[in-house]
Amino acid sequence: MLSSEILNKIKKIELRSRKLVDDVFSGKYHSVFKGQGLEFSEVREYVPGDDVRRISWNVTARRNKPYIKKYDEEREQTVIFAVDLSASGTFGSENVTKNDLIAELTAVLAFSALKNSDRAGLLTFTDTVEKYIKPAKNKKHILKLIDIILSYKPQNKKTDIDGALKYLNKLCKRKTLVFLISDFYDDKFDKLLKLTSKKHDLVCIRISDPKEQNIPKKGIFSIKDCETGQLVDIDFSSKQVQDEYYKNYKVHQDYLEDTFKTAKTDVIDISTEKPYITELIKFFKNRQTKLAKRVL
Repeated sequence: MLSSEILNKIKKIELRSRKLVDDVFSGKYHSVFKGQGLEFSEVREYVPGDDVRRISWNVTARRNKPYIKKYDEEREQTVIFAVDLSASGTFGSENVTKNDLIAELTAVLAFSALKNSDRAGLLTFTDTVEKYIKPAKNKKHILKLIDIILSYKPQNKKTDIDGALKYLNKLCKRKTLVFLISDFYDDKFDKLLKLTSKKHDLVCIRISDPKEQNIPKKGIFSIKDCETGQLVDIDFSSKQVQDEYYKNYKVHQDYLEDTFKTAKTDVIDISTEKPYITELIKFFKNRQTKLAKRVL
């Protein structure tokens, strides 16, 4: 039985996300996420300028004039939300945790998929695959996905993106739209990310919190690593400590940037301190521009 707190969260997320879908995202989603391919519709007589590769030679031979095959876009596609539920997702310094933000982002994108007749599924992971929900397309199903992100208690706390991507690639045989949502506190997943990006339409959504890159300038703080449970006292007034922290932080950020760039995957950066709608709109505009350039 769900707690009243979780039920209230789900209801609020549903109301906000469906309004955003109706007002902002539905048309944008349709324009940037195409179907899985083209299906044959009919033949029509060739006109100058048509692609000669689409000529139907059998029909052309029978009718003694050139005809081409006409195709319609296969609109329906499968969307998988691969969601990192490791312990670091419980952190949040801006009155919202990363997991709360992930749940709402998933809701907005899942309701957009539903409005465009796409099926949505969920794969949650830590350092193992925790749960997989098969794709479906109805409101009740989407609310179930949100509920799992908010209320599911993972068996493990650490993160293994490499393992999650291996599972995903074995699971999805056809090209799938994949939203990989994580704070990406992991490494050594660059090869699998590149492979997944080639096989699927992969979009990485990186969740962050301002306190992760703006540490205190002074004072001794007891810091607990959410994923290991280790508790240590750190003197942030030490310049050596600050330098070491920012050095390690930069090394990891450089790794992520190189990994995303090499994989040629789209990346959306979402912070707990800013409205995510701005970043989503920016992403849709950038993707539309890229698609337009490919056509030209």
